[in-house]
Amino acid sequence: MDYLKKYEEWLQSQSIDEETKKELLMIKEDDKEIKERFYQDLEFGTGGLRGIIGAGTNRMNIYTVGKATQGLANFIKKEGGEAKGVAIAYDSRRMSKEFSERAALILNANGIKTYRFESLRPTPELSFTVRELGCIAGIVITASHNPPEYNGYKVYWEDGAQITAPKDKEIIEEVLDVKDYAEIKLIEKDEAVRNGLYNEIGEDIDNKYIEAVKKQSLNMDIVEEMANDMTIVYTPLHGTGNKPVRRVLSELGFTKVFVVPEQELPDGNFPTVSYPNPEDPKAFELALKLAKEKNADLVLATDPDADRLGVYAKDPKTNEYVSFTGNMSALLIAEYILSEKKKRNMIAENGAIVTTIVSSNMTGALAKEYNIKLIETLTGFKFIGEQIKFFEEQKSYEYLFGFEESYGCLAGTHARDKDSVVAVMLLCEAAAFYKKQGLTLWEQMIKIYEKYGYYRETLATITLKGIEGKEQIKNIMNKMRNTPSANVGNFKVLELRDYKEKVTHDLVTGKDGVTDLPTSNVLYYVLENDAWCCVRPSGTEPKIKFYMGVKEDSMEKANDKLEELKNAMLKMCE
Repeated sequence: MDYLKKYEEWLQSQSIDEETKKELLMIKEDDKEIKERFYQDLEFGTGGLRGIIGAGTNRMNIYTVGKATQGLANFIKKEGGEAKGVAIAYDSRRMSKEFSERAALILNANGIKTYRFESLRPTPELSFTVRELGCIAGIVITASHNPPEYNGYKVYWEDGAQITAPKDKEIIEEVLDVKDYAEIKLIEKDEAVRNGLYNEIGEDIDNKYIEAVKKQSLNMDIVEEMANDMTIVYTPLHGTGNKPVRRVLSELGFTKVFVVPEQELPDGNFPTVSYPNPEDPKAFELALKLAKEKNADLVLATDPDADRLGVYAKDPKTNEYVSFTGNMSALLIAEYILSEKKKRNMIAENGAIVTTIVSSNMTGALAKEYNIKLIETLTGFKFIGEQIKFFEEQKSYEYLFGFEESYGCLAGTHARDKDSVVAVMLLCEAAAFYKKQGLTLWEQMIKIYEKYGYYRETLATITLKGIEGKEQIKNIMNKMRNTPSANVGNFKVLELRDYKEKVTHDLVTGKDGVTDLPTSNVLYYVLENDAWCCVRPSGTEPKIKFYMGVKEDSMEKANDKLEELKNAMLKMCE
């Protein structure tokens, strides 16, 4: 349908409120803006919705949220899950509270019970809640670490993980079947409460979640001994992490926890950061300033929905704070967990660590050291959560730890999504444990490199917004797929894996094979000397992402080699 026709339909529709129509009339002379808002429907992908807040079919608003929720409701009714209900959480972003209430009332109008948090909560607590309350599904309103103009809508299933195949496709079909906004059912909140459909949850679930997190602690006695000697600076980046992170650290006994005051309170405008992402060094500017004032051991940041964790620790040689990548902090936690469990003979024979294909190759060395199974999935923590479900259903492996390079990990199975609250707890516990041995976290990281090799990884991104950007990303992927190279710069390609076409090509033997993971628009290059690189479009942002990793026998060599590989990778898409 023509975008101008869609625009006019919204202006004329009785289903669209007057405030929304006023917003649309303000852009009536701006053809480009109308096109951006109406050239497509905001895609309900395999995890849900994510987009810019505003009026239009290609925007996050009560109508696109309503359509998604009505489709989900139709699917839940087909599954007979009305009585089990849906848990709903939301973060600090603009319109999160409104979208979450609208979703609850649409579900209620369809006869489906809801359990909505009375105020903002972290995404991992929503994952925990789905299973704790025995719900059929869960919804969290968040755009994670995206810029302030975004919001999103993520759907979880009864196992507590984000929806995966075949449920994801089946729900998408139901959403697409909602052709008209007039099909969206709605009930008044008072009526929903009277009928027992709308239920608020809060402190009781918080207590159970925090207790589940604390069960992952391995050395409470050492924390008690060292806690007063540890100084921690933390920023929730205006998001949901403030209360749960401070609470769990306090209950473990850490007394010197300083929160960045300018970033403590929830604020969907994120006034102190343009990009509330703990992967971005700019997000740490205020935290590092406070850390220097307090002479902190650790500097921590969680993203707005508190599923990702960024870390800085002091290098005693330079007295400067050093940034940890998501791979580094996760592997440090993994090494701590596994080494401590090995001491106590707590690693099961069928133990497993789960990671993604774009995470560090050091994971393989770690798995070999502790004689555990390594399982790799596609990018996205939902696939790691799915593995936990498989382990339980098939009684195949015992989950020990899981992580992805994008600053997210999970210890324990209380949640089925990445959880920065448990990550903060274990990282601070590890810091206390190593401090007792006279080591900073940075010195422990170097010990890990010396043990396994200097595996170094990085990520490069190119942002391409709007309709034209989407086409450019498509063209880059097509070019790289259709003109495969035997070399990436000076790096020889040993194997090429195309997860979209589900084929592999061994450039050494010339043999072709098939990939063993679900279809995804990903190209992966196995390079000589334990190096690798990978390219994929982001599923949540207007970006194309280039991942890469190398291994060397020193930090300097590894960093130089990684920079060379990054430049070569970016040159391939020119």
